Amino acid sequence: MIDANLNRCSEGLRVLEDVARFVVNDPELTERLRAVRHGLVEASQHLVTELLSARAADSDVGRATSVWGRGGETKEWFSSLSQMVIANAKRVEESLRVMEELARLPELGSKLDSTVFAQARFSLYTLERDLVSRVSRSAKSKRICGLYVILDRQFLSGRDEMDVARQVIAGGAKVIQLRDKEGNRRHLLSAGKRLKELCAQNGVLFIINDYLDLAIALDADGIHVGQEDLPLPTVRKQLPIDKLIGCSVNTVPQALKAQEEGADYIAVGSIFPTETKKAATVVGVDIIRELKQKVSVPVVAIGGINSSNIGDVIAAGADAVAVISGILSQEDVLHATEALVAKMSSGDKGD
Repeated sequence: MIDANLNRCSEGLRVLEDVARFVVNDPELTERLRAVRHGLVEASQHLVTELLSARAADSDVGRATSVWGRGGETKEWFSSLSQMVIANAKRVEESLRVMEELARLPELGSKLDSTVFAQARFSLYTLERDLVSRVSRSAKSKRICGLYVILDRQFLSGRDEMDVARQVIAGGAKVIQLRDKEGNRRHLLSAGKRLKELCAQNGVLFIINDYLDLAIALDADGIHVGQEDLPLPTVRKQLPIDKLIGCSVNTVPQALKAQEEGADYIAVGSIFPTETKKAATVVGVDIIRELKQKVSVPVVAIGGINSSNIGDVIAAGADAVAVISGILSQEDVLHATEALVAKMSSGDKGD
């Protein structure tokens, strides 16, 4: 039992460690998982020869049911990477509990320390949550690409947000952010419910600007905050673990700090002068190139981007382009969206 459960712990931890290292590229999570694995090796190092001598894998009565499913077919275990992470974390946690109980037996108490396995088990509970969060958010953050339309209700000029949203989705937008700095929060909740359903039906990410309570209430894909909004650690603590956080920045240090504090993507701007925020600091396209070398999360360019300059933004390496007036100020929203998407795809730098 000791040999089998230590092996399960080691194998499961190695799977989790490699996901943290190679899939989500998280050095801190990788090191935490490695520390647990090494701690268990150290706790049982003096038993290695005895455990190997007792091993009898060929005669294990559970071998057939653990390797083969019904009819001799290999079992299909997982439909997602998150499910694989959860399954392996549970495998480790269960094995640690077995080891903890075994170590409490009088005949094993002198050979094993039950507190080592108890502490490792509680560490795994937190590590499981953190790794599942990173895996699920990593999959979503990869969808921060292409055209990112900010549906600012103050720029709709009385047009119905659902009609505008249908047009931008039909035109090829990949992300829609709902923003309303002045309107009634109750009305925004109602509009958000309809938009969330529309986006979900069309495979488009749905982001809420600024309002943490609305993002949670609407089960949005994420929230976008600025430098003057709630701190990122506070937002991350309150959001469900699979939700994205985007953060607006206009300097490289701000971007590095945002990434360190848990931002899943960075929105940098204003790239060009913009009528949306006349007092915004203009940072130019070169900051996009610099950020692409220094951050690992997607970079979204925002501010004054239109059909005449979007090619320069794409050429600088932006993963996505956020647009407000470049689409919402146009009479034909569908055509404007299609035109921008076409220029992004072609890399065209001019009209």
